[in-house]
Amino acid sequence: MNDAIKIRILQGDPIVHDVKNAVLPERYRGLPLIEDKLCADGCNKCVEVCPTNAIKLNPVSIDLGLCVFCPLCEEACPEKIIHFSQDYHTAVESREKLIVTQQTKTISPEIASETIRKYFGKSLKLRQISAGGCNGCELELNALSNVNFDMGRYGIEFVASPRHADGIVITGPLTGNMVNATKICYEAVPNPKIIILFGTCAISGGIFQNSKEIQRKFLQENNIDLFIPGCPPHPLTFINGLLDWLGK
Repeated sequence: MNDAIKIRILQGDPIVHDVKNAVLPERYRGLPLIEDKLCADGCNKCVEVCPTNAIKLNPVSIDLGLCVFCPLCEEACPEKIIHFSQDYHTAVESREKLIVTQQTKTISPEIASETIRKYFGKSLKLRQISAGGCNGCELELNALSNVNFDMGRYGIEFVASPRHADGIVITGPLTGNMVNATKICYEAVPNPKIIILFGTCAISGGIFQNSKEIQRKFLQENNIDLFIPGCPPHPLTFINGLLDWLGK
């Protein structure tokens, strides 16, 4: 008993009390910022090193739906135009808002409709689907239930059965062998229901975007309510995205 008490004291307070203004480690890479500078003549080093073709030039822009938040572009740019901030507020409600330009300083989702907030504003149950993911995003979603983030205190929880859920959270690029399973799971969720894409692979296919093994027709046929970029996204990005979207 004494040892348990000593360990608890040494651990300190593990709870993230203020999820909207938490301080993350210095090495964390969040929302990229693009300086108002001109590229060197003929330079396209950032484009060349980007593994997912997320960067466009003239002017410089980064598609967070494709970006895997690696530091290669920041390291390659001789003019230091691209810099990753520690801003973990990167969830949005539309795909277009994931395009970061020189004018982009912050991004956040618009508050959901009154109908959505009426249904899900006080209690939101979600069923997670791993559609061919590497387990990186899945691990971050698992962390949402631990003592650090304790997402349940906001009335948001993951459930085992889609019949108990209000929506689904998809991770992974959606491989061919997961298409039917994803469709069946989604159809089992009672109406009204929502779809959340968690991670770059779910949003665009990420590094697997050109693979013949992925089939993303399901995502094209259904409305996506929330896009949460990252590889993987931080748990705080997920919590804040939902809280902002639900107006909580």
